[in-house]
Amino acid sequence: METVYNIKEGELLNAESLKIAEAAVKVLDIKKANNIKLLKIDEKTTIADYFVICAGNSTTQIKTLADEVEYQLNNGGVEHVRLQGSDSDEWKVLDCHDVIIHIFSNEARSFYKLEKLWADAEEIDISGLLTE
Repeated sequence: METVYNIKEGELLNAESLKIAEAAVKVLDIKKANNIKLLKIDEKTTIADYFVICAGNSTTQIKTLADEVEYQLNNGGVEHVRLQGSDSDEWKVLDCHDVIIHIFSNEARSFYKLEKLWADAEEIDISGLLTE
């Protein structure tokens, strides 16, 4: 069964981390996340291979973005996707082992400045994954 995100059930099982990160980017884009960035951090740290960073316009959208990415990645076969920050309205984190997805409010993103903190990480061109 194919979804509107083109992630087939079980498709991401044992997928490499870049494919998982790209799938998350596609879901976030379709759900209208703001200013999505994909950073390759594997040469800078051992905590993950990639960060996906984006923002939502409201607490409702932030929750929807997190829930939809979690659902789609689990449906795609990514095991052990853990949602962190469930009590926070400003920042949600999805931990997919080698891919960590940060979903901020616009204000929290400006405050924490993860892109600045990881400025020496390689930014992956995602223009081919975006619908607009």
